[in-house]
Amino acid sequence: MTRRKLLSPEERQALLGIPDDEASLIRHYTLSPQDRLQAEVRRRAHNQLGYAVQLCLMRYPGRILGVDESPPAAMVAYVAEQLEVDPGVFALYSRRYHTRFDHSRRLTQYLGVRTATREDRRAALTAAINAAMATDQGLPIATAVVNAFRERGALLLPDGALETIGIAGRAIARQRAEAAMLEGLSADQLDSLDALLTVDPAIQQTGFSWLRTALDAPGSENLIGLMDRLAFIRSMIVDPQRRERIHPERWTQIVREGDAAPA
Repeated sequence: MTRRKLLSPEERQALLGIPDDEASLIRHYTLSPQDRLQAEVRRRAHNQLGYAVQLCLMRYPGRILGVDESPPAAMVAYVAEQLEVDPGVFALYSRRYHTRFDHSRRLTQYLGVRTATREDRRAALTAAINAAMATDQGLPIATAVVNAFRERGALLLPDGALETIGIAGRAIARQRAEAAMLEGLSADQLDSLDALLTVDPAIQQTGFSWLRTALDAPGSENLIGLMDRLAFIRSMIVDPQRRERIHPERWTQIVREGDAAPA
């Protein structure tokens, strides 16, 4: 089974990727004098460059350097230029796991960030739910998840884990919206709604299909058909103001799904 995706490749790059255009490099990866000093006290050029690259990534997008990860060449070259070292030495640093781990530990102290905790994950899930109450679009939901970690000073989880939180938040938001729409309905009303999905022998179709096939062209027979359906809906005594219980965009999504789904 194909794993569900929250973001398209383009959206993932925009939100979580390492930029390599000149404007973004200057904005996110320009080292301060203190940053350069932190890097330059390392003993060898590859450690200086690797330390600075990790520093940049932990600031933006806000994560540690991955195992065997090679950031964009333009980004490495920009950082190397500021340190006046050869960007080619980064290849040696990328193979030194223990050095990278030690540097990341030191950088969490320097930057005032930390590894994400269970509480951070819960806060991110709450942010995802709140965002998903208004939309099914993946990018706003994922953005809310990422911002929750950043606002709490926590490093980002791997991309897959962030998407999992966003997908879970969207699923919970859907469930809560549906529950809000049904809350307070009597057993008879719920039975009436369920009955809409069974075939009625009198009309040889489900009540749901019958309601959806109302004709709106001018004509007395069509008008009678509309009146019959309106009377049927009113007989269920479901307050139309229930739609105000959920966000308008979530309501629109529910309607869209109902319009496309078979009984």
